[in-house]
Amino acid sequence: MTRTALGSLNYGLYIVSSLKDGKFNGQIVNTVFQVSAEPPCVAVCLNKKNLTHEYVKASKIFSVSILEKETPMLYIGKFGFKSGRDIDKFKDVKSMTGRTGAPVALDYALGYFECEVISETEAATHTIFLGRVVADGVLADDKEALTYEYYKQVKKGKVPAAAPTFVK
Repeated sequence: MTRTALGSLNYGLYIVSSLKDGKFNGQIVNTVFQVSAEPPCVAVCLNKKNLTHEYVKASKIFSVSILEKETPMLYIGKFGFKSGRDIDKFKDVKSMTGRTGAPVALDYALGYFECEVISETEAATHTIFLGRVVADGVLADDKEALTYEYYKQVKKGKVPAAAPTFVK
């Protein structure tokens, strides 16, 4: 199998965040999608080895920040290539505590939504968390969203081994 067709799927780049024992963590993801309109539900896909996965599994809540096209690589790297086990990802990051208690990253965000987990499905190395949207907000409606294709082709971003799109 070449996996060439899978490389044609469209993705965005987002920060998914959660909390556990009063601590915040977040990570870059490319797999967030709307599942239903009434009630509004979305799904996120997280690697089981990631700290954010542990936080979402424990708290049953998460937020999603939709990143803008001009998000700097250093910001993406902080949330995408460093572990919350080693650094405080929210240090020096503009954020707020949302209605659910989950942190919401605001820097370079076009908008956000907060979810309560209503189900989860095991998917090999990842878990798909289905969440009911309980709060949202638009932060900038005059900018473009960062796509995964733009991140890889224009920004020359790497694909981490923990990403669902990683190929050896």
